[in-house]
Amino acid sequence: MRIKTGDKVKVLSGKSRGKIGKVVQVLENKQKRQLYVVVEGANILKKHLRPRKQGEKGQTIELAAPLQISKVMLIDPKSGKPTRVGFKQEGNEKKRVAKISGEFID
Repeated sequence: MRIKTGDKVKVLSGKSRGKIGKVVQVLENKQKRQLYVVVEGANILKKHLRPRKQGEKGQTIELAAPLQISKVMLIDPKSGKPTRVGFKQEGNEKKRVAKISGEFID
């Protein structure tokens, strides 16, 4: 997988375009064969909760909604710019590599 939990990414399109944040969760829809990511501080939705018990107040919470994985790009650890991800074999391990700097990500 090119983008994993804990990676620093930049949002490329949508209402949160340009925001940089950490990937909190990677989700997979097996029927559609698509991957989604939840980015901290991007694609924020407001959810209204009604009171459960009498006398309690309702509330509005903000939560980060999933984005398609194609709408985010990994940030290069060396230059700090968005970069594509490649793979290189090092010994018996397959490691992710930033295309801009050639530096290992893992």
